[in-house]
Amino acid sequence: MTKIYNINEQSGRSMVEMLGVLAIVGVLSIGGIAGYSKAMAKYKINKTLDQISLIVTNIRTAFGNQQSYKGLTTTTAISYELVGNDLTLGSSTSLTNAFNGKVTIEAGSTTGGACTGTGASDYCPTFSITYEGLDQITCGTIAAADWGGTASSGLYSIKITPASGSAKTHTWTKTGDESLPLEFFTAMTQCVDIRKQSKGNSITWVYF
Repeated sequence: MTKIYNINEQSGRSMVEMLGVLAIVGVLSIGGIAGYSKAMAKYKINKTLDQISLIVTNIRTAFGNQQSYKGLTTTTAISYELVGNDLTLGSSTSLTNAFNGKVTIEAGSTTGGACTGTGASDYCPTFSITYEGLDQITCGTIAAADWGGTASSGLYSIKITPASGSAKTHTWTKTGDESLPLEFFTAMTQCVDIRKQSKGNSITWVYF
């Protein structure tokens, strides 16, 4: 028996089916990228929290018997190996955080201000760590993290310097929006959205 084939029959997927498949793939790709971005942002924040805690511990240990942080700078902190390689990126003079912002370490005075430590009688009982280039969510989340529940933790102040506007310094002796511990809502309000700014927010921690 002879079989007759219809030469007009076509096999395979139609254009509509292909477009449907591409649409599904596109949606899944967008969802995957969004999930990856959120995961990376969370990873960078957690990494920053660990970095700062480690730096504080290393500085306190190194200067434990000195009663003063005289001579402490970003450069000496690198030289004394008080910071990790993930911050130095091969540099011997500068530090860069996970958000591509500058990190500064320096000795401070009794009020938390800069202390050059160049004089023979200079007394520098505090030190500060500043992280720059932070977006609003990152800035608010990090500033409001658990940095110690009381002044006995050694934390003197946390200063938020927004990309635009006035800086706010939070201490244990102040009240309202400038008190410690810092609330997340307050931190988010003081850290500004940087999408229309030329620079990011920064946070400065001062420790005794």
